[in-house]
Amino acid sequence: MQQNLEFSLLSAYILLSFFLFLLIIKISPKIFNGKLLDNDFQKPQAFHSILTPRTGGLALILSFILFIYLYEFFFSVNYNEYLYLSLGLFLVGIIGDIKKDFKPSLRLLFMSSIILLIINIYSLNLERVDFIFLNNLLDNFFLLNIFLLLCFLFIINGANLIDGFNGLLGIHVLIINTILFVINLNSDNMTFLMLLVSQIAILLIFLLFNFPKAKLFLGDNGSYLLGGLTSLNIIFSNNFNPEISSFFFCILLFYLFFEVFFSFFRKLYLNKSPLNPDSEHLHMLTYFLLKKKLAGKDCNYLNSLLINFIYLILISPSLLFIYNGVLCRYWFFLLLIVYLIFYLRLKEKINENN
Repeated sequence: MQQNLEFSLLSAYILLSFFLFLLIIKISPKIFNGKLLDNDFQKPQAFHSILTPRTGGLALILSFILFIYLYEFFFSVNYNEYLYLSLGLFLVGIIGDIKKDFKPSLRLLFMSSIILLIINIYSLNLERVDFIFLNNLLDNFFLLNIFLLLCFLFIINGANLIDGFNGLLGIHVLIINTILFVINLNSDNMTFLMLLVSQIAILLIFLLFNFPKAKLFLGDNGSYLLGGLTSLNIIFSNNFNPEISSFFFCILLFYLFFEVFFSFFRKLYLNKSPLNPDSEHLHMLTYFLLKKKLAGKDCNYLNSLLINFIYLILISPSLLFIYNGVLCRYWFFLLLIVYLIFYLRLKEKINENN
């Protein structure tokens, strides 16, 4: 009986979310007097030439809130940690989208405060990691807070960093959530599975309007939101599946994590501010190369497909040894080396062409 009700609820939710996205697109020019229309065609990560609303995050958060309240009404199950983290990160992002002078340092401060509040109010914890010494360190309240905060910040900022091409972030998070759904089928936690399905559903709806041609963008509000949700999904999946290596979840996040980590030190080495955007991220280099090779073709969405296809190939072998902590650990560090080699080779190729 409950399964039939959940299916009916999910079907109604998907239909309502679809029309909600249509409504948001329709009224986007009127939201905040059009301040969410992206008309900055000169920024390093701009690859569009027409006014496009950055209201994808608004449609996502409203759809997600709709699911949370519907599920709580029918099944008396709440997802308050998801609700309040999503709202907090969305608000930081929407302020950034509206106010051009919202300094990166202030964003980081507000974001960190929200994350730390959620961690402590809802007692978020990593119940087990594959490093014994790290398990011991995480018994310390202060170190646990710092570790979780850094995990959130890396993934949230990684999501924001790669969001620049049609479908790149949306498809990437869709792949991660789909894998999490499959491995959580064995955990017998239907409420968490429904939460993952709700996110997969709205990601698919978003991609209908963002890929291959974009009728709306996520904006900072949407990328922060997806980064926060992905972080929570990984934490709970790790805790619900103690038999799975925690390094497998690191493998799933390696691209989001290492894009931020590597970019930070690359910019320091080049005497640039690590907080300011540039046009030398991996996904931009692949775009420039595709554009050179496929002159005259729309390489925007092709670049998103290429990046996510390579990502899927690289992480797929780890599914064969998902329970082996040693192999997962080695595979994670191997992926970081592969990233570096690929990046440096791309950079060299582009310099040769220039």
